[in-house]
Amino acid sequence: MNFSALEFSILIPALLAGLLVTATHVPLGIQVLQRGIVFIDLAIAQIAGLGIMLADLLGWEPQGWAAQGVAMSAAVVGAIVLTWAEKNWPDVQEATIGVSFVLAASAAILLLAGNPHGGEHLKDLLVGQILWVNLKSLLPVLLMYAVILALWFGFKDRMGRVGFYVLFACTVTISVQLVGVYLVFAGLIIPALATRNFKSRRLGAAYATSAIGYALGLVLSSLFDLPSGAVIVWSMAVIAITVYAARQRMWPTASLT
Repeated sequence: MNFSALEFSILIPALLAGLLVTATHVPLGIQVLQRGIVFIDLAIAQIAGLGIMLADLLGWEPQGWAAQGVAMSAAVVGAIVLTWAEKNWPDVQEATIGVSFVLAASAAILLLAGNPHGGEHLKDLLVGQILWVNLKSLLPVLLMYAVILALWFGFKDRMGRVGFYVLFACTVTISVQLVGVYLVFAGLIIPALATRNFKSRRLGAAYATSAIGYALGLVLSSLFDLPSGAVIVWSMAVIAITVYAARQRMWPTASLT
């Protein structure tokens, strides 16, 4: 354990990035769990990542507007296709989502096949590079997430199936470039699972689960010199189990929702 590794100039921007992702992922994750489409985030995140890789292959700067447009377009098209599948093939919806994920993942591997740094690019896509974020790069993310949250809390009951999928796709596209595919999935589903039997204050408990998971994971990854994304996923899972167990202990007869 190396306490001198706690570089707060790195950890604080990384934590802020995690909190920004948490702000949008928690309410959307609860909705995803209620709809029974838990793997949609994984599929759309992978499709957005495929768009980023395609932009990189074309020689565009990964953080530039052109690359962002390609990634966002890929995710929105994927969302629209999945919306159509939900409407027309509801009995095989989860299977369709799973096939979409594996096709996007396989396409990403094919795109990187001739790239000498392909393995590193794939790793960055999956586990992210949260420790490399800085306060300046978080400002546009903050503005975009603010718009997304305003739309969600202001119009979620009126946006319909297509509106939900498109908003979800835009959110995931932004998040996957900050924290990677694994943390996108974990941040959406783990807090929602941990609080699924809460009758009240569910949103606050889910927010706390995610935020503490990010904070604990960042500190532990720095202390033990481990990959941040993977440690955050495990930390969030441990916090989620603790929250769920504490709720069950206090209200053992509460029915699941």
